[in-house]
Amino acid sequence: MMHSVRLDPELEVKLEKATSLTGQSASEIIRDAVHRRCSDLLGQSLERRLSDVVGSVKAGGDSRKSGRAFTKVIRRKRARRR
Repeated sequence: MMHSVRLDPELEVKLEKATSLTGQSASEIIRDAVHRRCSDLLGQSLERRLSDVVGSVKAGGDSRKSGRAFTKVIRRKRARRR
């Protein structure tokens, strides 16, 4: 399958330097990077994916509130990433 990607100028320069240094084609470097990133994302356990929010909710002893508090934390973290 063929895809095309747009690189910002800074990343394009880095890619060109990497191809010169390694002797690999840009396609090889990009395929390797995509493979590693996908493996990282798909291979993570649920515990690892939630590690940045585990323990960040304080419900004050009322477990019914923890679901709402957890949802707020997740929404704040998602908003920061955008």
